[in-house]
Amino acid sequence: MTAPAATMSEVIAASAPGDWRAPDPEQTLYLELAGGRVVMELAPEFAPNHVRNVKALVRERYFDGLAIVRVQENYVVQWADPDGKRELASAQRTLPAEFERSAQGLQFTPLPDGDTFAPEAGFSAGFPAARDGASGLAWLVHCYGMLGAGRDNASDSGGGTELYVVTGHAPRQLDRNVTLFGRVLSGMELLTTLPRGTKALGFYEKPEQHVPIAAMRVAADVPAAERSELEVLRTDTATFTALVNARRNRREEWFKHSWGRIDVCNVPIVVRPSSPPNGT
Repeated sequence: MTAPAATMSEVIAASAPGDWRAPDPEQTLYLELAGGRVVMELAPEFAPNHVRNVKALVRERYFDGLAIVRVQENYVVQWADPDGKRELASAQRTLPAEFERSAQGLQFTPLPDGDTFAPEAGFSAGFPAARDGASGLAWLVHCYGMLGAGRDNASDSGGGTELYVVTGHAPRQLDRNVTLFGRVLSGMELLTTLPRGTKALGFYEKPEQHVPIAAMRVAADVPAAERSELEVLRTDTATFTALVNARRNRREEWFKHSWGRIDVCNVPIVVRPSSPPNGT
């Protein structure tokens, strides 16, 4: 007889140190707001040019003093230059799109369940992703907390000067239509609790409604003592497979029916402080 799946809490409690990884400070961004810090991990394996360009923008202080200009209910939070007058130094304003990449050589942990938007969905290096064996392509998917580069109608009309984070139900119709290049690790509550914009698409109607950005920094440029020390559950381990199984087969007392399947955007990738209380 097959033993019942463990709960998620039991899986995490039984995890080993090797099941966790520390985000690379060179591939981590801090968005500093009046209410606190949003920590975002970058995905250079999927969008290397956008990652490189956004880090250049951050390092030339492009975002400092700009604002969150759009908060659309159940959709996205977006920040940009409200006036469109901020000059660039070394960064580029637009780039060719990076909607997808070759799946060859990409570490990928597939889900056992089908997906509505892709032949196969799963996880790659800590990010929700999808791939297509027929075309040989892979791409990041628009789950809650994902970080993308806004654009106009042309595919190459974005480059990172306008950024957004998914704050609502996964808008998977955006997959392979916008360049995703990271995800939020901590601080989502600072974005999801912002006042909603009342103009079309959730833009703020008046400049005084804009939410100021104090600064954006690459974590590697921040003194070690001032960094957010986090660790992320690796998605290429037996522990993560057990976590997926726990979420597919809920056995907590509250659940009266377990579906035995799950969507890629409903699998949590656990993030915790590097030195969690009581070692758990």
